[in-house]
Amino acid sequence: MTDLQSLTADLLRFRDERDWKQFHTLKDLIISLNLEAGELLELTQWKPEDQLQALKADAGFMEALGDECADVLLYLLLVANEAGIDLAEAARRKIGKNALKYPVAQARGSARKYNAPGDAGRSGADEGIGS
Repeated sequence: MTDLQSLTADLLRFRDERDWKQFHTLKDLIISLNLEAGELLELTQWKPEDQLQALKADAGFMEALGDECADVLLYLLLVANEAGIDLAEAARRKIGKNALKYPVAQARGSARKYNAPGDAGRSGADEGIGS
C-alpha cells in the first residue's frame, strides 16, 4: 500500500466513523477543496515576499500553513476517491504530458506563457506546474 493509499484509508475511516459520506458528493467535495485552497491563499494575501520569507521562522504561521496544506490534500484525496481516480497514477501521467508539452530546451527558465510572441515553449511557472 502506498503512502497515498494508506492516508486515504485513514481519512475514509475517519469520515465513515462520523457518518459523513452522505455529505460527500463529488460536487460538494470539489467546492470544499476550493474553499480550503482559498484559506491557504488567505495566509499570504497582502504580504510582500520578504515578509513571507520571515514568516517561515514563525512556528504559528508554519503550523497554520501546514494545516491548510493538509486540508487541501485531504479534500483532494476525497475527490479522487469519490471519482475513482488513482491520484498517484494521474499525477505521473500529467507529469509525462507536461514533459512533452514543455520541453526543457524551450521552457527552462522561462515564465512566458506558451502563446507569448517569440516563445515556442512554456515553463508552467505562470500556471503552477502546467495545465
